[in-house]
Amino acid sequence: MSSANLAAQPSHNDFLGHPKGVYVCFFTEMWERFSFYGMKALLLLYLTKYHLFGDKAGLDLLGAYGGLVYCIPVFGGLLADRWLGMRKAVIFGGILLVAGHAGMAFEGHAATLQQGAPVRDEASLRIMYASLALIIMGVGFLKPNISTIVGKLYADNDPRRDSGFSLFYAGINLGALFASLVCGYVGETWGWKYGFGAAGIGMLAGLAMFVWGQRYLHGHAEPVNPALLRERVAGLPREGLIYALAVLGVVPVAWLMWAAANGAFALGGEVSLALLLMIVVLGAVLLWFAWFTGTQCTPVQRQQMIAMMVLIFMALVFFTLYEQTYGSWVTFTDRLLSKDIVPAMVVRDGMPWPWSTLSLLLAPLAFFVAARMSDRNPDSAAPRALFLAVSALIIVLLVRDCVALPQTAGSLTYLGAFFLVALAPLFAGLWGWLDKRGLDPSKPTKSAFGLLFGGLSFVPMALAAQQVGATGAMASVWWLVLAYLVLEIGEMCLSPVGLSAVTQLAMPRVVSLMMGTWFLATAFSETLAALFGKLAAIDVAEGETLNMVTAAAKYEHLFWLMMWIGLGCAALAFLAAPLLRRMMHGVK
Repeated sequence: MSSANLAAQPSHNDFLGHPKGVYVCFFTEMWERFSFYGMKALLLLYLTKYHLFGDKAGLDLLGAYGGLVYCIPVFGGLLADRWLGMRKAVIFGGILLVAGHAGMAFEGHAATLQQGAPVRDEASLRIMYASLALIIMGVGFLKPNISTIVGKLYADNDPRRDSGFSLFYAGINLGALFASLVCGYVGETWGWKYGFGAAGIGMLAGLAMFVWGQRYLHGHAEPVNPALLRERVAGLPREGLIYALAVLGVVPVAWLMWAAANGAFALGGEVSLALLLMIVVLGAVLLWFAWFTGTQCTPVQRQQMIAMMVLIFMALVFFTLYEQTYGSWVTFTDRLLSKDIVPAMVVRDGMPWPWSTLSLLLAPLAFFVAARMSDRNPDSAAPRALFLAVSALIIVLLVRDCVALPQTAGSLTYLGAFFLVALAPLFAGLWGWLDKRGLDPSKPTKSAFGLLFGGLSFVPMALAAQQVGATGAMASVWWLVLAYLVLEIGEMCLSPVGLSAVTQLAMPRVVSLMMGTWFLATAFSETLAALFGKLAAIDVAEGETLNMVTAAAKYEHLFWLMMWIGLGCAALAFLAAPLLRRMMHGVK
């Protein structure tokens, strides 16, 4: 269906000012991010505390995993553009994700130290590597295509586009918020397998939501030419061959996970095979990009594509800063910060149950009921009232968990998502308010502000490390709260508008591939973040205790370094913003 036809659709296809299909994508992505971030909040702590990996090995695996999770979407976007269509790609990716999270729930036996060396349950580790590979492959099919669907639900230059992506981004981070509070807390308090298992159940629910909501996508997610999927290639229908090759691809990816965790085949001890693969993929994408923009684009389209690629590079820098939140920020919090936001309100008896598990069910259920009510009676105010009432209840349940649950380093990763969810409506309103007055900053300027705030977010962390070094005592968790607030202001400036820009500036026939390139930039940021995080890696020998002053000095050095990287890149971005705005040729 064309954008013009979409724009002409009657208003009953909207809900709370946006197409209903956006909410389908919102909740599908909420559950997918719940499963992904729930697992990610636990992964480094699980490796270092349960399987007794050192900081460097744990960060290497975290970087390789995070990098490949965002590298494979380049292929998932390409396959969806050429053959599969977005619906089939999302559903297949969801099935792989469910299988991967189910495998992560098998924790095996905890590692033990014998004569100072860890003895690990190698069978359970092999299952973990295979499970991580399934998740990587699943995200590769799901992630670029669910974002592309959101862009297709709006007509060209629809003023709601940026606010729609901000809304979609809130769904991503609502899932991350629930993930930390449920999986992060449950995994460290009740047992690792329960945290990972909860993540898998979340992905199954997300898959069900997407299948149910097909009617609201208006055919945008279907294959361009279904006949191509039935053509036989190497004796198999092309569609079946794609699925078979993806499943077979799990084996080498699992091997790359093993190699990263064990430091095997790493160039100079630092450049892993996973990073080499990403470099090869990046090189291929850049060569293709040079050919495509040089031979397949008009001068205007070429400039728009180049402007888009610069915005993607800005995202790479920002997320190199951001991903410290799952690396050095987690280990710093675990070792050198107090944990409870309001200690007097924490429930200390037994193992309290996170009320956010109810929110996970209430949010999509409320939309399901409200959407059906709206379908039957588009003019009724009841669906809106129901949805907003349930949203208010969810906020109450979330606040309770934030202050009443005994927090851990893993569960405190909820702070990032908490601020993003809180800031999303403010920023959606801010961009609209500025636009009406002709003051809305260009996308390059917004991205430059994102880099500025990303760099400034490390100042509270560095000051906290200074305090620990001066006193030898743990610093307050409120330093972490302030750091997350500043960081998420930056993310709201950069990431939603960047996603929106990719769908606007890319030529329509390569939009999913370019969305995959956005995630390829995130892949490099994950790996670069792990390499920077290793500057503050600390391995405490058996029988020794952590020297807090020495550890604080290593963290302080890293945090000041990340601040200067962010501020330096922000200055360059502000200088380039006017040129990039002209190269966008009127795209807002």
